[in-house]
Amino acid sequence: MRRPAVLLAYAAFALIGAGTGAGGVLLVEQIGDYGVDRATIGLTFFTGSAGFVAAGASAGALLHRFGYRATLVAGGSLYALTALVTAARPAFAVLVLLQLAVGYATGLLESALNAQLAALPGATGLLNRLHAFFGVGALLGPVLATRVLAHAPWPAVWLVLGLASVPLVVGFLLAHPRSTAPGASRERAPGGLATTALRQPGVLLGAILLTVYVGLELGVGNWAFSHLVDSRGLSDQFAGYAVGGYWLGLTLGRFLISPLGARLGLTDTGLMTTCLVGVAAAAVVWSLPGAAVVGLVLLGFFLGPVFPTTMAFVPRLTTERLAPAAIGVVNAGSVVGGAALPWLAGALAQGAGAWALVPFAAALAVVQLVVWWPLATRARRGTGSARRS
Repeated sequence: MRRPAVLLAYAAFALIGAGTGAGGVLLVEQIGDYGVDRATIGLTFFTGSAGFVAAGASAGALLHRFGYRATLVAGGSLYALTALVTAARPAFAVLVLLQLAVGYATGLLESALNAQLAALPGATGLLNRLHAFFGVGALLGPVLATRVLAHAPWPAVWLVLGLASVPLVVGFLLAHPRSTAPGASRERAPGGLATTALRQPGVLLGAILLTVYVGLELGVGNWAFSHLVDSRGLSDQFAGYAVGGYWLGLTLGRFLISPLGARLGLTDTGLMTTCLVGVAAAAVVWSLPGAAVVGLVLLGFFLGPVFPTTMAFVPRLTTERLAPAAIGVVNAGSVVGGAALPWLAGALAQGAGAWALVPFAAALAVVQLVVWWPLATRARRGTGSARRS
């Protein structure tokens, strides 16, 4: 049963990535259709993030109570239903509220699938490929949206996404046995599983690391175009290609670095350290005259494995019973960084100039290394402890 379940996980992440990638293309159409400005359409970002955080906080409890099968079916069904309702072109206020459901469904699927693959042998490679398929979807999403918009209004894109998610729900029903998550227990933790997991120093460090990571990933992804045009004097077209290279590098890093590290005999800790040092070195290359594009692509390449490899470490930082809840909490923490730190990058660029993005990225790269060292020590000490409850 393992292979179908893993393939379904890859397909689900590709679909989530396609929806995320298509969202940027749809924003322009939605602004024109509803007659709102950019600040108003931005309300959908806040409601979507709120739903994602809520899913991360509750995923552990749902997995322990209902198991992977029911949790994945619920997340997939909610995503399909919300997509189909969005395809009906609801009123703007309803659209904003629907993003709560989209965010919750996405967060539930991501947390459950991360927890599922983290519990399997070879988790680091599996999780890197899982998140690489998100990148594949994110690269294809804008192409899909553009093709659909050439023949139909923007709700048709959500119709395609909703219909595509239906086979996934059926697959979840068929490929997963009716079982609870590993280490499931009827025993209740004081304050809830998510709160108990977050009180553990290793889990808290993991959440902080991914908060910084996602802030760096999205901060660079959102503002690199402006930096390359305003500070490096590149044309709009070339800068666009360079940013595409950054996202392609991030996806390729997830596909290539983990198997290469395995061939070289690197442990998971060594792989993570190599990537974080590579991120810092790429930030330096990015700052050199004439090397902006090379540095940007290298930055994406070495950033790619950080998120999934962190997820692979999480079960080593806690007990088996709390591992799904810990993964949900760490996943939710990443959204905080994805909202706050790109905003800070934009504020710095507004006040000091687009050049400020490079020292901003370098500072976050250093913070990642600082957080990683104690986390690596705890992960080494905790190897095998996740089997105890």
